[in-house]
Amino acid sequence: MTDNLTVFIVDDDPAVRDALGLLLGIHDYRLAVFADADSFLKAFKPHWHGCLLLDIRMPGMDGLTLQKRLLELGSDLPVVIMTGHGDVDSAREAFRALAVDFLEKPLDESRLLAAISEAFARQRKIADAALNRDQVQRLLDGLTQREKEVMERVVAGRHNREIAAELAISPRTVEVHKARMMDKLGVGSVAELVRLSLG
Repeated sequence: MTDNLTVFIVDDDPAVRDALGLLLGIHDYRLAVFADADSFLKAFKPHWHGCLLLDIRMPGMDGLTLQKRLLELGSDLPVVIMTGHGDVDSAREAFRALAVDFLEKPLDESRLLAAISEAFARQRKIADAALNRDQVQRLLDGLTQREKEVMERVVAGRHNREIAAELAISPRTVEVHKARMMDKLGVGSVAELVRLSLG
């Protein structure tokens, strides 16, 4: 159900950590629990996948600062903010930093589970896009230098005669390179080639 995704809980209140651990454990989520932002940051690995349940008010670094710090580090871990002191400014700040949801304590169980589910869906989408980019890159790596040169010009909207003139080859040779390149990339039209080149 959870595809090896983990719910990372960062909250300074032991009672909240225990309650969340119990609730999410019943639903078979993998958990990692931290008492403050600093200990989470020390342990953090860029390859972690899942979502982060993050309290706003904590001693030391607060939750919103940690959320922004993770963005700066290039983390794509979706964040669900939890707070006992919700206000419009904090909510706005959290959503600006791409929070999935902003939940007030005491947490509503169904809303929490829905937020985690949405966060996991976001994480899967990000992983799928990365996989797709890797596949496209592998296909592009399989092209010869000349096929890459032809592709760049086809994508830029140039016609065979123009490409031939630029590369000092015959239009027929351009056709051959273009056909091979499109075959290797598995595309049937220039429109598909453009879409693929845009990732």
